[in-house]
Amino acid sequence: MLAAPLAPARTTLPRTAYWARLLPLLATLACVTRLPSFRRPLWNPDEGFLAVQARLLAQGGELYDTVVDRKPPLLPWLYQAAFALCGSGSLTPLRVLAVLAQLLTAALLASLARRRWGERSGRTAGVLYLLVSVGLNPEDAQAATFELFILPWTAAALWCADRGRWGTAGAAVAAAFLTKQTGGAVLLPVAWLLHQRGGTRAGLPRLVAGCAAPVLGAALATDPAGFLFWTVTGSTAYASVTGSELHVLARALSNTAILAVASAGLLPPVVRALRGARAEAAEAWLWLWLASSAVAVALGCHFFGHYYLQLIPPLALLATAALRVLPRDGHPAALLTSACCCALFVAWGLLAPRPELAHAERLAAALAHRTAPADRVLVWGIHPETYWLAGRTPATRYLTAGLLTNYSGGRDGPQVGEKYAVAGAWPVFRREMTAHAPALVVDDSRGKPYAPARLPTLHRLLTVGYTEVARVDGAVLYARVPQG
Repeated sequence: MLAAPLAPARTTLPRTAYWARLLPLLATLACVTRLPSFRRPLWNPDEGFLAVQARLLAQGGELYDTVVDRKPPLLPWLYQAAFALCGSGSLTPLRVLAVLAQLLTAALLASLARRRWGERSGRTAGVLYLLVSVGLNPEDAQAATFELFILPWTAAALWCADRGRWGTAGAAVAAAFLTKQTGGAVLLPVAWLLHQRGGTRAGLPRLVAGCAAPVLGAALATDPAGFLFWTVTGSTAYASVTGSELHVLARALSNTAILAVASAGLLPPVVRALRGARAEAAEAWLWLWLASSAVAVALGCHFFGHYYLQLIPPLALLATAALRVLPRDGHPAALLTSACCCALFVAWGLLAPRPELAHAERLAAALAHRTAPADRVLVWGIHPETYWLAGRTPATRYLTAGLLTNYSGGRDGPQVGEKYAVAGAWPVFRREMTAHAPALVVDDSRGKPYAPARLPTLHRLLTVGYTEVARVDGAVLYARVPQG
């Protein structure tokens, strides 16, 4: 049986002295583990998508109308605010915010562990989290995107719930959801703690109100119908893996294996502590947090590497709980193993080539050379960062071919094409192509299932109004034919 929550352990240092020693260590680790993120202008298409969205919002675009994505609004707004303060030419401000997000997550986990299990456990939880936080492909672990900014909100939700602050816990759950929908999975362990404390009658209304108010506010601040469609109801086809089962399975297994390597210092203590009576070290709310995070990773059946970031905070706390009942030499072994694995992943981030980024940069240079700053362009592909790198405005609100074809992450099955697009997208796309026809169209499909030849509307557009003018790394550039 799983044990009830342990009573807070007596500490030996005043709170200020404890944090004065721990926070500099955590800050140093957060900076070191995030060093590779500053080496590249972009790490993945999600960053490019957010950067382009932020520029469009700054130009007067409206979220869930002329600026669209299947994500909630908090991160586009954060990018927009960072660009407004620091300029839109670099993601460095977002890299700094990502370091702060990791530091805050580590500090909250340390505080949780210290309150429940003592000072040593607090230090262990914070350090283990940061060491494992980069344990994925660098394009997943180092990018300043949705899953990373979920983490401080989820940790804050459990921190508040552990102290019986149900309204604030609900607000943190809502903020996690408004960063990315799967962040709302943390509601399960929060609700469990509420039930376990026996304060349902008084705490449940506050928890529900705390969850509902920010979500309702975000819907009203944008467009309620558009908010509901783009964040909840408009992604049915996107969640299907029909025809791509083996591809998805291979991605799931590979990313699970990568995180398992990074967690080599965490997993053995958990396994050893779960034997026999030692299972009492693992509390139910931690397992619920891990389980709900695992469901969030699997939701949609895509298993991208950055999805796995949600697993790391509960894993770090589970390992911390497990280490309490192991011999004292377990702590150094877990920390040393995690530090060695962390060093490998940091080196990977610093040294690994990024061929797709190099391609996007060459393509952006060609696009900028052949168009004027005021020209609208269409990049037909899954790398929206080309718009941002080139400094050009998209001709359509649909920044990737994925929204118009349901292509995502190497999907090679039959559910790719015009009829699998987001509902109503192609009529809007045709109107936009008529209202402000792009000066240049870049076909960056490079043999993928969303090639223009397989899409009647786009094929007709290129055939009637455009002519090929250049090729860059397999991408085809089409210039608009002057109308006589």
